[in-house]
Amino acid sequence: MSNPPQAASPADADARDQPLTLAVLRQLLRNDWRRLPGSTLVVLSSDAEGNTFSPFASYSHSRYAPTLSDLVGDVFPLPEQLAKDPELRELFPTIPDSAVRALVLFPLG
Repeated sequence: MSNPPQAASPADADARDQPLTLAVLRQLLRNDWRRLPGSTLVVLSSDAEGNTFSPFASYSHSRYAPTLSDLVGDVFPLPEQLAKDPELRELFPTIPDSAVRALVLFPLG
C-alpha cells in the first residue's frame, strides 16, 4: 500500500500539479498540523464571491494581515523564514503589525 502524496509549500511546483484528496487532508490534520494551536487562522487563496472553484493543492505556514477589510488581505513570511533567507527579507522589508500566524491553503489552479 502506497502512502498518499504529501502537500508541499507553494514553491514546490511539482506538488501543485496534483489535487489533494480527503485522505491526504486527514493525514495533514493528524500529522503535519497536529501541533498548530487551535487559534491558528486558516486562510484560503480564492475568489471571495465564489465565482470559481479549484481543488486544494498546497499550503504554507505564513502570516496574514487584512488590507481593506477583515475579508481580504496579504500573506507574509514567518519571522523564522525571514531570518534564514536574505532574499526573502529584501522582498518583505516590513510586515504589518496586524499580521498573525496562519495556515494558508492554495488551490490547484
